[in-house]
Amino acid sequence: MTDSAQLPFAGGWIVPRLQAMHYGSGSVGKHLLSSLPSDTSKAFIITGSSLLNKTNLISQVESLLGPEHHAGTFASIKQHAPVAQLDDATEIIMKNSSIDTLISVGGGSPIDAAKAISYRHHEKNGRYLHHITIPTTISAAECTAGAGYTDSSGTKVGVFKPELFVNVILYDAIFAKETPQKLWLSTGIRALDHAVEMQYHPTASVVPARTMALSAMSQLFEYLPNSKKEPGNEEYITRLQLAAFSSLYGLGLNMGGGLGLSHSLGYALGSPYGIPHGVTSCLTLAGVVRFKAEDPENAGKLAKVLPYIGQSSSGDDREDAVKVGDAIDTLLKELGLDTTLTQHNVGEDQIPKIAWLATKTEEGKLYDGVVALVKSKL
Repeated sequence: MTDSAQLPFAGGWIVPRLQAMHYGSGSVGKHLLSSLPSDTSKAFIITGSSLLNKTNLISQVESLLGPEHHAGTFASIKQHAPVAQLDDATEIIMKNSSIDTLISVGGGSPIDAAKAISYRHHEKNGRYLHHITIPTTISAAECTAGAGYTDSSGTKVGVFKPELFVNVILYDAIFAKETPQKLWLSTGIRALDHAVEMQYHPTASVVPARTMALSAMSQLFEYLPNSKKEPGNEEYITRLQLAAFSSLYGLGLNMGGGLGLSHSLGYALGSPYGIPHGVTSCLTLAGVVRFKAEDPENAGKLAKVLPYIGQSSSGDDREDAVKVGDAIDTLLKELGLDTTLTQHNVGEDQIPKIAWLATKTEEGKLYDGVVALVKSKL
């Protein structure tokens, strides 16, 4: 795929297989059954224990499906999707050949788990499963064809196949209202992380990827503070869900490797130290933006963000890119999300390991920059 940022001005967009996206309060009730691939489909629900035991959301989905469509529920998916749980769920599904659909309900872990289960199902019998997702956070895991999970050593690994892109997304504010506020807001920073790193991702197309991401940043800066003040406001919830979609969907199948340095640091901090990815973005994004500002090409791309977050340009790309990083820090403070690695029991002795995991090197400008960035967050 041609780098859309280089001359000659050229690029492209590889369209993902998403069939439909519905949004608004009540969208699950309106569209779930029509999203099944056939009138005889059997669906298996993938979720976590909190949604099953602390809300009635899963029972609502089960009731909508009824006995004619509901084939079972697996509610043991934990943070970062440990591989043992994927094995357990896959084994259950393989015993019922009538199952043709997965319905993931929750945040990134159930969504990624469902994608990984579909991948394993295909490995065993040559068939991917239809995937309907009902996201309850705004981390936008539903917007990629990649699935991340944690292997037996505690390391985050991933698979990427075009067939793993979800078939139908149902953004329903009634479901998202059940998400604890800190989790909701921190996953909004994860969406902001996607949108920012889209600006310098080498294979992100100008349209729709970078253009959609700029729009997402505008919405996130406006509606995250509004949602903190009025957490039950269903319009704010829906607008943030659409912002999350815009932050990442535009990349399509142009992934071509990791999204960017902030994401690489997020993976280095996430499963190895038990830190949720929304929180890792709170720790890394602003610092990465300031680090990227030192490179003229990246500074020019980041400087274009300023008008979309309500700030004016100085005309100096480096200065403006630094202002983007500072604006992210200000937003974190406004949302009550500013945090440190020390608060997550990560000490200075872990810096070399984190820097290596993020950069896969032990020296050089990138490694030194990451070491300084991590040290600044202790």
